[in-house]
Amino acid sequence: MDPSVAVALGLLLCISCLLFILSWRKGFGRGKLPPGPVPLPIIGNILQVDLKNIPQSLCKLGKQYGPVFTLQFGVERVVVLHGYKAVKEALIDHGDKFADRGHMPLLEFVSNGLGLIISNGERWKQIRRFSLMTLRNFGMGKRSIEERVQEVSKYLVEELKKTKGLPCDPTFILGCAPCNVICSIIFQKCFEYKDQKFLYLMKLLDENVKIVSSPWLKVYNSFPSLVHHLPGSHHKAIKNYHLQCEFILEEVKEHQRTLDPSNPRDFIDCFLMKMEQEKQQPQSEFTIESLVCTAIDLFSAGTETTSTTLKYGLLLLLKYPEIAGKLHKEIDHVIGRDRSPCMEDRNKMPYTNAVIHEIQRYIDLVPTNLPHAVSEDIQFRQYLIPKGTTIIPLLSSVLYDDEEFPNPDQFDPGHFLDESGNFKKSDYFMPFSSGKRICAGESLARMELFLFFTTILQNFTLKSPIDSKDINTTPIASGFIKVPPSYELCFLPSYNM
Repeated sequence: MDPSVAVALGLLLCISCLLFILSWRKGFGRGKLPPGPVPLPIIGNILQVDLKNIPQSLCKLGKQYGPVFTLQFGVERVVVLHGYKAVKEALIDHGDKFADRGHMPLLEFVSNGLGLIISNGERWKQIRRFSLMTLRNFGMGKRSIEERVQEVSKYLVEELKKTKGLPCDPTFILGCAPCNVICSIIFQKCFEYKDQKFLYLMKLLDENVKIVSSPWLKVYNSFPSLVHHLPGSHHKAIKNYHLQCEFILEEVKEHQRTLDPSNPRDFIDCFLMKMEQEKQQPQSEFTIESLVCTAIDLFSAGTETTSTTLKYGLLLLLKYPEIAGKLHKEIDHVIGRDRSPCMEDRNKMPYTNAVIHEIQRYIDLVPTNLPHAVSEDIQFRQYLIPKGTTIIPLLSSVLYDDEEFPNPDQFDPGHFLDESGNFKKSDYFMPFSSGKRICAGESLARMELFLFFTTILQNFTLKSPIDSKDINTTPIASGFIKVPPSYELCFLPSYNM
């Protein structure tokens, strides 16, 4: 090795050790932190966590160290909340103090702290308040958005019919439907599935979800200043994000040319009007850069989570055809074949409602939640957690609680049905998180899942090219979200039932 390189590496090692020691001493000087495994210098506890299955590792540590424990990733200290009581106590009972967004270096780098997902403080409050109000004004949770989802559902059925009952990978088609719902809200347009701009956007979204769900992202987030300059998939994620920005910016420029303040068409128009209202305020949070980042956040959160749930859900119905059969019977009984499903049907369909809830519980889509942070020093139980500490509310430990959901490793709609077959709610159902940072599009996602699932099953019988016993439902990645394995299925028209 070149002597100068050896000296540089030695110096880097010494500096890293010093930073680690200072960080650790600083934390202990400010508060009594929860227990946890002893960290190693520089790397912390990263070797004690399976990067291919972080949620499972954290659940094991929770059983060893209790419902509140501390880990060290690089120089970052993390407090993990394990179990319903600890998660509820933090996110709901102390919601204001646990509402900050935790450290997410890659997202912070690409978004510059803007948008809905990564922002904090007054910026986050203003953008979230505006986004929720605008989404509601454009029909979220109302009949108008339901009609939009029904139209997208019909188009989805027509696309599925084009497969002619032959084996196909449903990933792309199932991604197009929720993406078009979001497009209609943000751009006031739906794309044809063969539209090249649409295909391009879908590709960028899909690639980045896979990257941020990979073990490499945890390595990046633990050592961002070092890893950022090394080769790795994070460079692809950064490039894709910038390409998404360019896509959104083109739409924004077109909206600026055609804006009619007396008749706002969509989210972008409303944001531009808000910018105009606040143009005299030098510190306004409503800027073009903020609009672009917020739109990307809405796309990412509103497309990939719903489409992945649909894809995973259909895989589970292939694995358990008897459950799919019961769904068909309830759909035939309540809706029939002559009209489109609507949200009023849900209260009359306890089994379908239970199956959709069980799909969300079982797949545990965002197992470690998005990281939170405490906005001030806080006494939590017998511990004192310093301001700025990253908090991981482990949703897996809630959705897989074996007292609330007996045999949680089994896919069983009975987890959401009472003895009489009626739908049974559960406070432990937290796939959208909970508290101040709960998913802004929860009501829209619930509507989409019900209408898409029921419309698909109303029109098709699902058939697997392989025996149901041989179907593997184990996720291929468990990072940011759980990514289901690739598979094929046949959409057989319902008249073949």
